[in-house]
Amino acid sequence: MTSALIVVDVQNDFCEGGSLAVRGGNAVASAIAEWLGPDSDLARAHGYDYVVATRDHHVSPGSHFSDTPDYVDSWPPHCVVGTPGAELNPALHDTTFDAVFDKGAFTAAYSGFEGTVGGEAGGVPLDEWLTRHGVGQVDVCGLATDHCVRATALDASGHGYHTTVMLGLSAAVDPTRVPQVVEELQNAGIQVTL
Repeated sequence: MTSALIVVDVQNDFCEGGSLAVRGGNAVASAIAEWLGPDSDLARAHGYDYVVATRDHHVSPGSHFSDTPDYVDSWPPHCVVGTPGAELNPALHDTTFDAVFDKGAFTAAYSGFEGTVGGEAGGVPLDEWLTRHGVGQVDVCGLATDHCVRATALDASGHGYHTTVMLGLSAAVDPTRVPQVVEELQNAGIQVTL
């Protein structure tokens, strides 16, 4: 079965030093980069036909940004288009991605399946891109386990992909929620690996 790795939102603002840092974000970026290597050889050795990335790509996402965030539906400003915080972590700069899907320009977007190539309304959505490339199986990793990784995996499963979440290449905003998230993913038929 044709497979793809989806690297979710491993961006500067979600790593230590960023505006909405996840503890362990830099370590996750380095671990993914090391695991994949600078070219596609290691990715293919791990069984992936394709490696794609998603990014928050905010222009003016309305109430998603707040000066008094609740950290559920509203957050401090992050991953604003054109800022260093929106870029992928430097550890991934030598990683070859087959496509990058940007999401959330004018509204909140948690799932990579809300993204398109280039982030434009007319861009190719993630599901369409995977379908065009005959992908039937996806592994999901990145930031954050309890938000965008979770949402991307649930959507992947909902679209009919055999889905695995790789906890060892992910980190959570709230690590105490990970057992609850794992249970939710497994109840949706998603495999979870360490």
